[in-house]
Amino acid sequence: MQHTVCAAAAVSTCAARAADRQGKILFGVCAGPDKAERLKAIGYDFIEGGVGGTFKPTMPDAEYEAELAKLKQSALPFRSCNGFIPSTYRLTGPETTHDTALEYAVTACRRADLLGVPCIVFGSGGARKLPDGFDASKGREQFIDFCSKLGDRIQDLKVTIVLEPLNKGETNLLNSVTEGIAYVDAIDRPRIQLLADFYHMMKEDEGPDAIRKAGARIRHCHIAELEGRKAPGTKGEDLSRYFKALHDIGYTGGVSCECGWPKENVEEAWKKALATMRQQAGV
Repeated sequence: MQHTVCAAAAVSTCAARAADRQGKILFGVCAGPDKAERLKAIGYDFIEGGVGGTFKPTMPDAEYEAELAKLKQSALPFRSCNGFIPSTYRLTGPETTHDTALEYAVTACRRADLLGVPCIVFGSGGARKLPDGFDASKGREQFIDFCSKLGDRIQDLKVTIVLEPLNKGETNLLNSVTEGIAYVDAIDRPRIQLLADFYHMMKEDEGPDAIRKAGARIRHCHIAELEGRKAPGTKGEDLSRYFKALHDIGYTGGVSCECGWPKENVEEAWKKALATMRQQAGV
């Protein structure tokens, strides 16, 4: 009962803040609530936190209540969180830890609902990475099996898990949006969908047509320029073709800056990034 009350309060507080932006692409930054007030003043719609720091899945529920109360005070809503499964858990390989990883993941998802966070990003390249010499098809089956079990466990929650294709320099399983389409379809659980990260797509020479093919499976996006994984506007790279693909599929979700920022004059970089994204997205 206590969780139900908390969930209702969190959703009414956090979701209402972005109500005037519903039906549009929302722009956010991967950052903690300590930066939320300044980002809100610039014009950002949301922040994207980390699962470990935001949901603290290993903390008992009774202790987490105080953490939740603090998070609800954020000047911007948490629309998404990343860094889902720590690499200490093994999702593929000869000795997996699916049961304990599931408990960790389900706790995070339950707490996402309490805070009204609609999206958890499932990158976790270390946890899903295939050990050297391990059969790739077997690893794919293991990962799909884990995601299917997770989808069953969270089917009555509101949060959606979005699989993040990562470039081959970061992991060796699920490296493109095109592959992600097949994973989502094989998992076949409504709460398991897909993310498009412009940086990883460019690293893998994957064009925007992959977004068009994925269509409604895309529920969240990350953005960074290719050179140095810097913020939009740093080198002036034109990413409008990816935004065009989002428009073509009627996308109205979030786009988070997951990138490097300068140590000095960071607020100017935040402003430039937002202006750049709006210009390239045509909004």
